[in-house]
Amino acid sequence: MSIDIDPVATAGLVTREVRSGERDGEPTRIAVARRSYAASRGDVWAAVTDPERISRWFMPVTGDLVEGGSYQLEGNAGGTVLHCQAPEAFAVTWEFGGGTSWVSIALRPHDGGTTLELVHESPVLPEFAEQYGPGAVGVGWDLAIMGLGMHLGSGEPTDPAAAEAWTLSPDGVAFVRAAAHGWAAAATADGDDHEAATAAAERTVAFYTTAPEA
Repeated sequence: MSIDIDPVATAGLVTREVRSGERDGEPTRIAVARRSYAASRGDVWAAVTDPERISRWFMPVTGDLVEGGSYQLEGNAGGTVLHCQAPEAFAVTWEFGGGTSWVSIALRPHDGGTTLELVHESPVLPEFAEQYGPGAVGVGWDLAIMGLGMHLGSGEPTDPAAAEAWTLSPDGVAFVRAAAHGWAAAATADGDDHEAATAAAERTVAFYTTAPEA
């Protein structure tokens, strides 16, 4: 797999929004990412719900992928399918590291293609939020949304090792930095201090682009 893109322009294809919310009386932070693809809604729906296709651009997934069923991403999050209405929208719990958040995907026809809207709502963990801001989850979804775009364009599967190596390359760092600062701007629009949001964005960049120790 070769990743041959303009990293800053590709990061710019995503519209980012941050909102403050509440669930069961507890504060949450909501990260919203939107990107349009030159593909039919049916094709995008299949790409984000069919296990075989999901594994081509995201990661292997197992489970009963129907409303009320459960799923497990290999080495990552799992949870319950809360809602599924093909080919329009689905929602799941996102259970990872002992915590639970909520993710939904909505697909809308747009200019002959499809706009995907991803919403990730997380409980507010003050220390973590101060350190990384919404880019902590947002940048991960930016990378996935990019991978989905490459899959829809070529149909080819993603090589996880190549994708990880690209993230550590100059182009990958440029992509992550553009995305992280996009999330910082969205957080500032939601009321965060600009300097603090910018500093958190740089810590997010370091998190995503520093190679793990051997």
